[in-house]
Amino acid sequence: MTEQRRIIARVLSDASDHPDVEMLYRRATALDSRISIATVYRTVRLLEEANILERHDFGDGRARYEELPEEHHDHLIDVETGAVIEFQNTEIEELQRKIAETLGYRLVDHRLELYGVRLDKNEPAKGN
Repeated sequence: MTEQRRIIARVLSDASDHPDVEMLYRRATALDSRISIATVYRTVRLLEEANILERHDFGDGRARYEELPEEHHDHLIDVETGAVIEFQNTEIEELQRKIAETLGYRLVDHRLELYGVRLDKNEPAKGN
């Protein structure tokens, strides 16, 4: 792994949001101006193929990325601001498993994305 790819991987690892390639490029070039956008695209593709990175499409027309999480979580996307809130809920997980079993399946994976608008715009968002 080259030093430029290490920087891109570190930027991804440090991200608390779900950056797209353009965001990654801006953050990486702040650390090393020699990194090209092509290097960011190639590195993201390699990390995704190696199952280190997960791609998301939150309906904003951009592929967004996060390190493959150690623990499963779902996402709530604020359609007005684009903010992505990660959450876990054992009741939802159990219900999904039961639905799969009722239909004759063993659940092996899933992805849940909720899209919403804030009810009270004066309250800070909950979650991370």
